[in-house]
Amino acid sequence: MKPTQKLDAQFSALGDPTRRAIVERLARGEATVGELAAPHDITLPAISKHITVLENAGLVTRWRDGRVHKCKLERDALRATDAWHDRTRAHWEKSLDRLERMFEEER
Repeated sequence: MKPTQKLDAQFSALGDPTRRAIVERLARGEATVGELAAPHDITLPAISKHITVLENAGLVTRWRDGRVHKCKLERDALRATDAWHDRTRAHWEKSLDRLERMFEEER
């Protein structure tokens, strides 16, 4: 997968509030699928589909420990979204600063 495709998949995955909640929970440490499902009013298969989307985006890893499915956050994958956000914010801050200077010069 190309870096831009991976970034698209990550932002798409994070566009859902349930998946963002899963990522936020996993930021505190590993969890079972049951633990991830507990705060949500959805079925285990539905939570599993959300986890699959996060896995496909490279944000989460899931494995079996006996009969229990566990998940962890792939923090390095989030660094790519952070880097994109930082670049974008820097661009817009510079653009807005230039616009502000233009308005001040016209006064």
